[in-house]
Amino acid sequence: MTMSVNRRALWLVEAVLAHAQERRVVLHLIEGGGRYVDCGIEARGGLLAGLELARVCLGDLAAVSIVPGELAGRPVPLVQVVTDHPVQACLASQYAGWAIGEGKFFAMGSGPMRAVRGKEPVYDAIGFREREAAVVGVLETRKAPPPSVLAMIARECGVEQAAVSLLAAPTASLAGGVQVVARAAETALHKLHELGFPMDRILSAFGTAPLPPVARDDLAAIGRTNDAVLYGGRVILQVTGDDASLEEIGPKVPSSSSRDFGEPFAAIFARYKHDFYAVDPLLFSPAEVVFQNVETGRTHAFGKVEADVLARSFWS
Repeated sequence: MTMSVNRRALWLVEAVLAHAQERRVVLHLIEGGGRYVDCGIEARGGLLAGLELARVCLGDLAAVSIVPGELAGRPVPLVQVVTDHPVQACLASQYAGWAIGEGKFFAMGSGPMRAVRGKEPVYDAIGFREREAAVVGVLETRKAPPPSVLAMIARECGVEQAAVSLLAAPTASLAGGVQVVARAAETALHKLHELGFPMDRILSAFGTAPLPPVARDDLAAIGRTNDAVLYGGRVILQVTGDDASLEEIGPKVPSSSSRDFGEPFAAIFARYKHDFYAVDPLLFSPAEVVFQNVETGRTHAFGKVEADVLARSFWS
């Protein structure tokens, strides 16, 4: 029996709202039904709101925390994610696979609502979808979602508009930055899925990535948060099966396997005129990926952290 990521996330949303003042978030009820929680658009939000955003994205199937780290001799917080349900948490829920466009509004949509909509090809591959009466999603956006967006999400998910709960924050915010950087493990799983690795071999996942300073605007923040994963993300996967296949696929997984690897993402993005789809898709993965085979006891490590690129991105 599978655990419903939407039901788990909805419980978490209620817990967040019970501590809205502490989390510095604001609830907005939408005309026509539904609601959204402002975690960094007009509300101040914060690190704890960011941790809650990340947990919602993961369908509350992962532990998310901020732990001490270091970069070039300076203290840097690391966003850490641990899950024993990596495929369901990361691919079925967290992956930002729904580009939400309605009129002049656009946002990247992630979280459990995707599993109810179920239109992305990944759901056929992993064999997971949900049927729920209420859905929860996270939007990476600078603008508050209008009623038409909630109505569209409700139609796509086959639920009443009143049953839609959204949490929103821009990339250039404390909460938004945390939820984006919490995707190191997710990018590793997505890369492995694209490479044809059997997802049922992945038992557990541990991922960390450094949390950059909040940037001056969302475009700069996109650069820093991507760099955090591409050049600073470290992921350990506990897997089953043979070691030969791990040695074969391993070098293809880290971001260093991409032709675009090596300079801050802001520069790469600018070179492609800010078109995500023009960037080499092989770039979007962690800097370092480690496979620990629980059946053979062997460990296979690929890639490495690029501290110099991170320092240029975060502090220049």
